[in-house]
Amino acid sequence: MFSNFDFSVILNSWRYLFFDGMAFTLTLTALAAVGGVVLGTLIAMMRLSGLPVLPQVAKAYVNFMRSLPLVLVIFWFYFLVPYIGQWVIGAERPIQVGAFSSSLITFTLFEAAYFSEIMRAGIQSIPKGQAAAASALGLTYWQSMSTVILPQAFRNMLPVLLTQTIVLFQDTSLVYVLSITDFLGAASKIAQRDGRLVEMYVFAAIVYFAVCFIASLLVRRLQRRVAIIR
Repeated sequence: MFSNFDFSVILNSWRYLFFDGMAFTLTLTALAAVGGVVLGTLIAMMRLSGLPVLPQVAKAYVNFMRSLPLVLVIFWFYFLVPYIGQWVIGAERPIQVGAFSSSLITFTLFEAAYFSEIMRAGIQSIPKGQAAAASALGLTYWQSMSTVILPQAFRNMLPVLLTQTIVLFQDTSLVYVLSITDFLGAASKIAQRDGRLVEMYVFAAIVYFAVCFIASLLVRRLQRRVAIIR
């Protein structure tokens, strides 16, 4: 069955696959996850604040982003961001953003909607008495959030945040629509160049499975450890 397959194409191209493709995928995943968590936390705090308008704005943003296909958002920001930059800085022509910057902005804004819901659940899991106690000690809303509520919320929701990051790692493969050389894009280019589609796509699937499976095991172990601490 496998007599016609030539897996030597993998050995001959592993440097390109991992040093270029996988390095890009991991970099985009890490930066988008950090940006998404920071922005998502701000959105969650907006949604839980008692100030007028802010909760409605945050809710509308989350519902809007979660209702759109990710590949559509990738296309949208790739073509829209240059014109937004032109409008912001008052340039005569659309600015040159680049495929990586555009995809990073896209994933950060898109994932922030999902991270915000996770953080909102984490903040709501903290007993309200702690916020009342912080207020009684004279802490402002932002001081109580940064020193009392958010550290506990992050610890409670860390396994879920990491699980969402694994999903983000898988979603980054969609940047192939922008002809970016992520891991799947690199595998696809080699497959088409050497005419070894089956071998390369099977190898790509195995690598994605291995990374996600190992990461899931680590998250599960972390989840048990956090549960013991609590």
